[in-house]
Amino acid sequence: MSAVADALGVKIEWLQHGAGDEPCFSKLPKVERSATEQSSQSAASIVRNMLAQQGKGLSEDARRRLLAVAEADDGGGAIEIDYYRPGAVGDEVWIAHYDVRAAMGGGQIPHDYPEMFQDVRVSPQHLREMGVEFKEHFHLKMVTGWGQSMAPTIKHRDPLLVDVSVREFAGDGIYMFSWEGHLYIKRLQWIGDDQIKMLSDNDRHQPQTIRADETYIQARVLLVWNAHLV
Repeated sequence: MSAVADALGVKIEWLQHGAGDEPCFSKLPKVERSATEQSSQSAASIVRNMLAQQGKGLSEDARRRLLAVAEADDGGGAIEIDYYRPGAVGDEVWIAHYDVRAAMGGGQIPHDYPEMFQDVRVSPQHLREMGVEFKEHFHLKMVTGWGQSMAPTIKHRDPLLVDVSVREFAGDGIYMFSWEGHLYIKRLQWIGDDQIKMLSDNDRHQPQTIRADETYIQARVLLVWNAHLV
């Protein structure tokens, strides 16, 4: 952790708990991609490379916190928009796709160091036109559903668009959350007295009542990547 903190100019306290002022990554030294390219890596790309090389001792929250600040410092939070790629660009941005398997059944033990899949290029405007509601596009990430308990809404290995800025219950809906050391994607419904009902769309799986203070919400699911709004 100290090696990452020193390399990025981050205080240990902020890295551990988010305490104090956020760092600024916009002044990180730009690393050249190759001798033939004039463009340099974005702050987010530098931070992601650093995490891949030296970040194995960091918690998922610390990794997410670093990436969120770096993406915002890139000017609007895009995960690395490459304007030299062919095809329409417009308002399109890159959304990181993490290998975080959130189980829609008995729960998955979350990885300490989630790997990254190929990023996905999307248009925030088009997402909003589809009815997807979010504040900032740099809070959007892709994860993978695992299991059949949320079928037919979410099928096994469906990619899911989630908003990682939602870290507490914000009304009935489908959330990615950890409970009893496992990571789930389930429908949550508030029933009062600090209790939440955990529901599966597949009627073969019975609902469960869980305590709100033992449920740690990681994100809210906005869209199944088969254009199924949730």
